[in-house]
Amino acid sequence: MAQQQQAILLLEDGHIFYGKSFGKVGTTTGEICFNTGMTGYQEVFTDPSYTGQVIIMNNVHTGNYGVKATDIESSSVKIKGLIGRNLEEQFSRIQASGSLTDYLIANNIVAIEDIDTRALVAHIRTKGAMNCIISSEILDETKLKEELAKCPNMDGLDLASGVSTKEEYELGDVNSELKVAVLDFGVKKNILNCLVERGAYVRVHPATTPLSRLKEFNPDGYFISNGPGDPAALPYAIETIRGILAENKPLFGICLGHQLLALANDIPTFKMHHGHRGLNHPVKNIITGRCEITTQNHGFGVDPEAVRKHDHIEVTHINLNDESIEGIRVKNKPAFSVQYHPESTPGPHDSRYLFDDFIALINKN
Repeated sequence: MAQQQQAILLLEDGHIFYGKSFGKVGTTTGEICFNTGMTGYQEVFTDPSYTGQVIIMNNVHTGNYGVKATDIESSSVKIKGLIGRNLEEQFSRIQASGSLTDYLIANNIVAIEDIDTRALVAHIRTKGAMNCIISSEILDETKLKEELAKCPNMDGLDLASGVSTKEEYELGDVNSELKVAVLDFGVKKNILNCLVERGAYVRVHPATTPLSRLKEFNPDGYFISNGPGDPAALPYAIETIRGILAENKPLFGICLGHQLLALANDIPTFKMHHGHRGLNHPVKNIITGRCEITTQNHGFGVDPEAVRKHDHIEVTHINLNDESIEGIRVKNKPAFSVQYHPESTPGPHDSRYLFDDFIALINKN
């Protein structure tokens, strides 16, 4: 590997970290966050829910098994930047098609390595989410602060409509008797796979699709996807979901879809201190009493006090680390949602049963 250029990481609160350039030489800004997973970095980088964010990979080594064309959750890399302790150019997986550094350069992603990520993550856990800037071309701290000041805060941002599909498309067996309309706010590919594998014929719709167009598909159920940004900045989506609930057809929401279902029931959401991201978050299913190890990626949550004041809403899942709300269902409607990712790529498959529950709910109705 050629001699690496110096790179700087500057946080919004003024903390500076010095490291080495990796990936594209350049400058990038975004909200800093961290992922606790040890594997699945390529799936993480292509997850649309990470749009607008600079991610710290908490594992010591990232890139050591290379990249592969099929290990993706969308058509392109969605993160704004990457921070690591050791970002590896050499890789060992025989099935890999290339190195992490080539992958980042091809996708115009600025990265920095040789950072004490344990200290950095500890700082973010204490101080909370904030914007940051990485640069391997601007080394003047005053200029970096000027550039960082231009970066918008995540609060109030509608990022979902930007990553949503621009055209409708369909997946699965066209002759299937089970049809699901997906409202795409940044849906992951494996979510769609999990629906198709269970016999659903799926039509994926852009985020701003009105209910009238969704109904033209004559679906048996509706799926509200994950996605980036502030859920409260999507009034058009909240209104559509209220219309879906009035139809009394089965509805399943994941992550942003969970937050939107809450908002459609007049339950507010809030910006979390530093969010949940990783493959190892413990969640308890209150209905069954069983615990699950889950994959998570969210920086907003459902207000825990407000949700318990609504008699028609039942909390179904809680996070065992901080008791945040991880799942709800509407008592008088065939509608439910979870904050985490049961499709779990990367991650454990403990929660795949939720797709079975959705299909069973459709068949029952």
